[in-house]
Parts: sequence; C-alpha cells; structure tokens
Amino acid sequence: MKRNQIRFIIILGSFAIIGITVIQIYWIQRAWDIKEKQFNQTVFIGLKNVAEKLSVYNQTDLPVENPVNQLSTNYFVVNTNSVIDVNVLDFYLRTEFSQLNIATDYEYAIYDCHNDKMVYGNYVSPGGQGKDYKMTSNMPKYSDYIYYFGVNFPSKANALVGDMGLWIIFSAIFMVSLIFFAYAIFVILRQKRLSELQKDFINNMTHEFKTPISSINISADVILNPEIVKDPERLQNYGAIIKQENRRLNNQVEKVLQIARIEKSGFELKNEVLDLNAIIGEVAANCKTSNGDGLQIQSQLDTNVGEVVADRLHLTNILYNLIDNAIKYADGLPVINIETQLKDNQIRVSIQDNGIGISKEYQKKVFHKFFRVPTGNVHNVKGFGLGLYYVKNICHAHRWNIYLKSEINKGSTFVIEIPDK
Repeated sequence: MKRNQIRFIIILGSFAIIGITVIQIYWIQRAWDIKEKQFNQTVFIGLKNVAEKLSVYNQTDLPVENPVNQLSTNYFVVNTNSVIDVNVLDFYLRTEFSQLNIATDYEYAIYDCHNDKMVYGNYVSPGGQGKDYKMTSNMPKYSDYIYYFGVNFPSKANALVGDMGLWIIFSAIFMVSLIFFAYAIFVILRQKRLSELQKDFINNMTHEFKTPISSINISADVILNPEIVKDPERLQNYGAIIKQENRRLNNQVEKVLQIARIEKSGFELKNEVLDLNAIIGEVAANCKTSNGDGLQIQSQLDTNVGEVVADRLHLTNILYNLIDNAIKYADGLPVINIETQLKDNQIRVSIQDNGIGISKEYQKKVFHKFFRVPTGNVHNVKGFGLGLYYVKNICHAHRWNIYLKSEINKGSTFVIEIPDK
C-alpha cells in the first residue's frame, strides 16, 4: 500500500472517529437530559398530588397553583400551608411514588418553624427494605415557605443510568467498534513499517553481499586463467582473497541466522564469573591488531571494578559490536575511549567515539531490528542494522541497562549499567 493511501486512510479514519465520538456524546447527553426531565416532571406530579392530599386531609387551601419547587438536581421542597403529620406524609409519598413508578431511593424531612430547622423524617428504599442507609442529616431550609417538607433523591443519578441501559449497550458496542478500528489503523501502520524494514533489509543485504561476491568472481576468473599457474605468488594472493571474502560472507550470514535463532528459541546464557576489565582489555587489543595503526583505543578502567556474572561469548560480542560501530561511523581516524566506573553499587561501562553522531529523533530507534540511520541514497557504511538490536537484547537478557548519549558531529557514547554483584 502506498504512503499517500495510508495517509488518506489515517486522516479519513481520524475524522470518522472524532465525528462519531462527538455524535455519540451528543446523543448520550440528549438522552440523559430527556431522562432527567422526565424524572423531574414525574416527581413534580407526585409531590403536587401529595400536597393536594395533605391539603384535603388538613382542610386547608394550597397557597399557590404549583407548590413544588426544585432547589437542586436532587432536592425538592413542597409548600403545604399547614402543619404536617409525618405518618400521613410518609403514607402519601409511598402511595404516589408507587403509582408513578418512581422506584428510586428517597429521604424526606419536615420543617419545624418553632425550632427553625429541618426535622428528619425517613429514608425510603422501594426495592431494598431492611438495608442500612446513610441518611442526609442537613437538608437545606427554604426561607420563602413556613409549612413545608423537603424530599431528596440521593441515588437519582444511578436511577437515570439504569434507565439508560439501551444507550449504555449501544455505547459499549460503539467503543468496541472504535477500539477495533483504532487497532486496524495500528496494524496498517505496523505492516507498513515492517514492509519498509524488509525493503531496507533487502537493500542492505544486496549491498553487503555485492562487494564480496564481485571480489570472489574476479578472483575466480583470474585463477581459472591457465597462465596463473606460472605465477604461484599471484595465485596464492587471489586464493587468499577468495578465502577472506568467503569468511566475510559467512560472518554476515551468521549474524542473520544468529538473530533468527535468538528470536525463535530465546537466549541460553552460560553465565560465569568474569573479570570485566580483563575482557575489555582483550577485546581492545584484538581490535587494535585487526585495524592496525588506523585505530586508537584509549582505556580508563577503574581498578575497583571487579568481577561480573555474564556469558563470556555474548559479553565479548557486545564489546566487539559497539567498537565496530564506533569504527564504522568515525569522522576521520577512529578514536575510541573505553571507561569503566564503579558508583552506587553499579558498574558503568561507556564506549565513546569521535563519530558523526546521531540526532535525537533516531537515538531510541537505533536499537530496533534492521533500523539504520537514514543516509539517503548513500550506502558507504556496511551492515544490516542488527548489531545494536543484538546488543540491546543481550543486555536485556542479562538484566543490564543500555542507553545512548549523542550529538551531531560530536560523537556518540554507549553506556551499559551492570548491577554490582
């Protein structure tokens, strides 16, 4: 799939997700408002009926056409214009709410004008008699009325949510669809990234194999020349070239196969107690021998750094990979500084180079499989992008931490943190 197509799908999908989400929120809010309005209207009707019955019972007239006043979302006060009998009020409330199907918990209190306070009446739970409830002890007063009672619905929100069961189901289906769509976008992006990695890997592998294959082909043509027998020294040189390039090809193939084996069966570490400074010294000496005068390695090894528990083969491979990277990306003559330090019960191994550096946007990605810092169409540095991926996984298997510090044109420093045993 082309990049423009993927970008179009992502943009279109994002607009679709945002649009559907906004619409869903809008309709849920509308449904909530409608349910709340219906609930309030039903309560108004019920409380008005209770006020009228109390008026008939007390043989008094109601002072206003609608004696019910809503002071808050959950709290209503009802003007009765006469003294209220708590038992009669309790009976009328239960009767009216039952007839109107108001099956929500409520509590009520009656205003005592002599003491100027709300006297608590009762907490009624139509569907949960016998349970203990936390009663509201401070229902607010209403100064405009003299004889009135207040009714509070503490579980009104829960009741409205229960009435919106169908909307909740639809919302859940929407959320599942949204998650599935987002996952599909994630899979598309992941497949795109894997496709690009595969393409880069094939390109790198082609460049890596092209040079040794060409060298072997040229050497083979020379050896096949009958006249070469007359020049044994030349024959030996071209035979050595074939051997060297064959070894180079074998090493590259072995790197790929090693990563494949590691990902398939995991790491099998053969840990042993090793002298870290001694291992670093051996690796540095071997690298100097292999590269001759074209490499400078400076070592600052803390004598307080003792032994570590590690797999010898993988530990040396880590060091070789990091030094090899420093050589590849050196800006001029490679100068590498290797330092060990014991601090806060932790051993720090840092390998610093004088290379071209890595920008911040790529510093975390360099540990990803097949990733190589983009250089356009220039392919002047060999490799498959597996070295640092291998190093990261080996450190993880040993429970070590590795990170990178780098600046463009100021070199890079790889730091490995090893807990001191």
